[in-house]
Amino acid sequence: MMKNKRKIGSHYEKQAGTFLEQQGFEILEYNFRCRSGEIDIIARKNKQLVFCEVKYRRDDSKGSPLEAVGIKKQRTISKCAMYYTTVHGLLYMEIRFDVIGIQGQELEWIPNAFNYTV
Repeated sequence: MMKNKRKIGSHYEKQAGTFLEQQGFEILEYNFRCRSGEIDIIARKNKQLVFCEVKYRRDDSKGSPLEAVGIKKQRTISKCAMYYTTVHGLLYMEIRFDVIGIQGQELEWIPNAFNYTV
């Protein structure tokens, strides 16, 4: 059984990445880190970049995994996305922010879950 949170998180991030690939996305990076924070998955489909946060909950005792992506986390992801697009020369690309919540064995995907947040 997986013991630490990082290992558990990586497992479910890979599961979410596989799901996105099945939807036609190319995974560019897992766990992109910069000074502002981290983005779980960066994917691309056509001319659109998707910055995706993945949240896992074993059950609903701590609430829905989707509820865990609050305004503070949205700001962090937005700052990281701006940094990523600037460094990689991708400012011309359309971007969106998705959230994938996994609870037990159920995966829920919310495309365009939030807008760029300052």
